[in-house]
Amino acid sequence: METEESPRDRRGIQSIEVGGQLLLALARSGAAMVLRDLAREAGMTAAKAHPYLVSFGKLGLVEQDPVTGRYDLGPQALQLGLVGLQRLDPLRIATKAVGELSARIGHSVAIAVWGSHGPTIVRVEESSYPLHVNLRTGSVMSLLNTATGLVFAAFMPAKLVEACIADESGRSVGNAGGPRPDWPAVDWPAVEATLAEVRRRGLARAVGLPIPGINAFSAPVFDHSRNIALVITAIGPSGTFDVDWDSPLAAAVAASAEAVSRRLGYLPAATPALAG
Repeated sequence: METEESPRDRRGIQSIEVGGQLLLALARSGAAMVLRDLAREAGMTAAKAHPYLVSFGKLGLVEQDPVTGRYDLGPQALQLGLVGLQRLDPLRIATKAVGELSARIGHSVAIAVWGSHGPTIVRVEESSYPLHVNLRTGSVMSLLNTATGLVFAAFMPAKLVEACIADESGRSVGNAGGPRPDWPAVDWPAVEATLAEVRRRGLARAVGLPIPGINAFSAPVFDHSRNIALVITAIGPSGTFDVDWDSPLAAAVAASAEAVSRRLGYLPAATPALAG
């Protein structure tokens, strides 16, 4: 009977691991590289790197520009990447991450996606702390009055967000059109200032809103095309939920979302190519 292999029993091929550093360096660079710089980034000499690049070239994992001599990822490497992206399941990956996050911070954590009616909760990982909030799968969150909604509003297309905010604020009355007099006008400059802060911090928070005594932090998860895929939200009672922007709780939520984004192929910024 086969037994499960432990990490200690897993024997690799060192030359593959060494050569693979060249592929990883090319992936990090975001641009083609000359041999000297590529080798340095991979932690080896140019003489050692060259035979690996020749072999990778034969496999289509690397290609060299005949004019500049620079190396870049080849068609087979790109194909592997595309196949990997097609097989990714954002919700499955995020579900595992929020389970670990909830256990680590001791608070409930939810996953929301953009649904037909706006930000919609699709998964809730309950904590051991009693949380008297009616947060369940299918709940639609306010764009402006929840941390989850603010993150979507900050990173979804502006025109879509404006239309949803106007609708949420009761500014349209069906066929008659025009604003409803019993609803205050949306303070768009204030809204944009709030969303700009969310973009700058990569986080949104709710302090006692929309439910008094309940706080939350939310962070965006992006996919390989740099679009927002979902939002991870930690929520808890104000007595134990630290809403300081620099708190370990805020850092944990941001780190969890960033880790899922990386799994989905998101690259926040390409490293400038090294001069040859």
